This record gives sequence, structure tokens and C-alpha cells, in this order.
Amino acid sequence: MTDHGSPNERGPLARAVLGPLSWLEDRTGIGAFIAPIMTHRVPPSAKWFYVFGSATLMFFSLQIVTGICLATLYAPSASNAYQNLVHIDTQVPFGWMLRALHGWSSNAMVAMMILHMVQVFLHATYKFPREMTWMVGVLLCLLTLALAFTGQVLRWDQDAYWGIGIGAAIADRIPFVGNWARGLLLGGPIISGETLSRFFALHVFVLPGITIALVGLHLVLVLRHGISEMPKAGEPVDPATYREAYEKRIHKEGVPFWPDAAKRDMVFCGLALLALVAIALLAGPMGPNGIPDPTDIETNPRPDLPFLWIFGLVSLIPPASETAVMLIAPGVLILGLVLLPLFGNAGERAPSRRPFMVLGVVLAATTVGILTWEGAKSPWSPVMDAWSSMPTPIEYVEDRGPLELQGAVVVQNAQCRNCHELGGEGGKRGPALDDVATRLSYDQLIRQVQQGGGNMPAFGKNLTSAETEAVVRFLLTMHPANEPVSSPPGALLPIPPQAAERR
Repeated sequence: MTDHGSPNERGPLARAVLGPLSWLEDRTGIGAFIAPIMTHRVPPSAKWFYVFGSATLMFFSLQIVTGICLATLYAPSASNAYQNLVHIDTQVPFGWMLRALHGWSSNAMVAMMILHMVQVFLHATYKFPREMTWMVGVLLCLLTLALAFTGQVLRWDQDAYWGIGIGAAIADRIPFVGNWARGLLLGGPIISGETLSRFFALHVFVLPGITIALVGLHLVLVLRHGISEMPKAGEPVDPATYREAYEKRIHKEGVPFWPDAAKRDMVFCGLALLALVAIALLAGPMGPNGIPDPTDIETNPRPDLPFLWIFGLVSLIPPASETAVMLIAPGVLILGLVLLPLFGNAGERAPSRRPFMVLGVVLAATTVGILTWEGAKSPWSPVMDAWSSMPTPIEYVEDRGPLELQGAVVVQNAQCRNCHELGGEGGKRGPALDDVATRLSYDQLIRQVQQGGGNMPAFGKNLTSAETEAVVRFLLTMHPANEPVSSPPGALLPIPPQAAERR
């Protein structure tokens, strides 16, 4: 070890630099805290496969820095948020670049997190003794997606409005507490200024705070249990002997994290940061795309890249399976990922010895890729002039009573046909109306028209109570011949017998 001599023997420059550092270390002990992190030993095989976690942390740090800067400029007000973002893009010096870095680094953080999770899954790093490390990682992945989604909402444009609608529809499907969950998400019965305030608090305070805490816990667990070695076929994990054998190998063959492993992290993070800056310069900021307007069906809303596959999936599944696909399946998947190490914490780690796990990753990646492509093609296709060029077929108005006929007029004038087929003609953004009465009850139709849900905006503020009643009574005549409605209203003005059967 080199002797730097006493303080009096050092030069003036060395004393000027080392003096304050020595004082800071003596008062805080920060060097003693950081030293174990930088010098902990890692397997010599921990090479380029292990850089994705560090890149995720780097992009999260960039999110915090750019987010703090944007928070000093952003006005979380439903009446001003859209214009405020336009002002940042056009009037604030380099404001557009700040927004671009924040938006694209969000997508990059999601991508790196997914790559990190896939690498850990394929290498079975979740096995003993790193079960808790994996569980915390799954929670961090969910928080990363939540940060991306809430960030999109803060743009408060058409994409945000329709995205909130789908999120609220999913929350509304939760058994027993669906209405409460939707109200908690929206801050009330409909999308409003309270919704924006709620998402601002989530995105700026709640989710980052929880994420920072879990990142700290994740790093502590990594230091405690060490970084896993590259898996080798024929070397299964045995909880009874693994820890002792691992510590012996690390003590004998391991290398310090700094600089041996850290240099690869730094190179990869540097290249990723340069790529991010290039994308931000070329693509610019994300949105805002149109002032939020629930009655503007000429819009072409879509979520950000990490959620495009959900957009494509919902457009393809039949309405009867929406609850299973949008609510039950994600819950089962998340629970399965969290509990995975509890049911498989021993055995082979090498991908060659776990072909079904590899096949599952390939199938999942292929499915998400195809659905993302489908989502990018705007699967819900409106027909913008259907309300004016496609009259209601005569068989849908024959033998209807006055209230049902009034509802047919409202359906036409409110441009419902632009998004819904009737008699094989109309848009495909929403489900066809020909058999809607067999799928939704009177109360469900009232709520759907007033509050929206799924891919449908809320029309509660655009239709009077009488118009809503007329629309629903007309829709209750929409069912195949001899097939009863889901649940007719126990109200005045019964449905005419002639309209009870489709002609």
C-alpha cells in the first residue's frame, strides 16, 4: 500500500482536495458505507448478461432528475395541463428536450427492466437463496409499468383520456369492490380534474417513493446473497450445500465489483444513454395529442409503446372473455411470478436443462410482439361518416314505440354508428349493437352510456337523462329473434310486443 505521507508532507493541491474529503468521511462515514458496495466480490463469469439491472437503475435516476425539473414547470390542472405542456415544448428553452428525455427514458426503463427479468428467469437466478430478491424484482417491474402508465396520463390528451377509460374499466371488473376501485382511481364517478390530481400524486410522490425504497431493499438483498454465477448444466442448486460452496468459490475466484464488473456496466449505460439522447433529438417529446374530448371520435388514441400489446389484445378478444383476459389472467400471472421461487428454488439453472421455460419465454415474446404490431395498426377502426351516410336499417325501427324511435334518432345523431356496427354496417371500434341486449342489462347499458368503459368514452355530460333513457330502451330491442334480453327494466313504458322479436 502506498504511503501518502503525513498531511504536512503533502503538496498544497493534495491537502486542498484530501482535507475536505477526510473531514467529510470522519463526520459521515460515507466512504465506509460505500466501500463494501464497490468492493464486494462477484463471479468472474458475471459479464455482459448482467448489465441490464444497472441500466434500469440509470434510467430510473434519469427519470427522477428530469421529473423534478418538469415538476417545477407542470401545472396539474385539468383546464391548464394540455396548454402547459405546449408551453413547455414551445416557450421554455430546451423544454421539449427535457420532455423527450423524460418520456423516452420511461420506455427505456421498461425495456431494460423486462430484459433484466427475462435474463434472471432464463438463468433461474430466483432459486435459493435469492427468492426474496426475485420477489422484490417482480414488484419493481410492476411499479415501473405503473410509473409509465401514470406518466402518460399526465399528458392529459386524447391518448391519456382513452387510456384512463380502459384502466377504469379494468378496475370496475374487480369483484365486490369494482365500483370502489374505479372511484378510487378516478377520484369520482367520471374522468375529471380530480383524476388528473390523483394521477399526479401517484406519479410524482407515491410510486417513486415506493420504488426508491424497493430499489434499496433489492440492492441490500443482492449484496447479502451475492450475484449469481452463469448457470452450468449438471450443476443443480441444492439449498443444503449451495451457500457454503458459493462463498468458497467467490472467495477463491471472485473479482471486485469495482472496477472489474463496474466497467462493463458503465460502458453499456453510456452507450444506452447516447442512444436515448439520439432518439430524443430525432423523435422529440411524446404528445400531447389533442385536447381531451370524450365526444371526439375522430381521434386515433393509442397507449405508449409498453402498453400497445394490451391495446391490440383488447381489440381482438370477444366481449364475453374481457373479464378473464383483462383482470383474472394478469392477476394469476403476477401471483405466479411472485410465488415462482417458492415452488422451484432448487434444481438445474441452465436453460438447456429447462427447455419448457425457454419455450415459454419465446412464446411470450412472440405473442407480445404480434399484439404490439396489431396495436400499432389502430385495430379499432371507426367509420367517420357512418352517422350521416349509413341510415339505420328499416328492420331496426319497424314496430318500435315512440321512445325507442327517439332512441334510434339519438344513436344516429350522436354518431354511435361511427364506432358500432348495426346490420353489418358501421365502425368496428366498439362491439356491434345487433345483439347488445343479450349481453348487457338495462342498468349496465345506462352505466355504459353515462360513464363509458373499455374503449368507449363517457356520454353522461353530453346526453340528457331523457336521451339516455331513449337510447337504452332502443338498444334493449337489439337481440336475435326469440332470444330474450339480458335483463329488461322494471320501469314504465314496457317494450312493445312487436319489438320483442327481431325481424
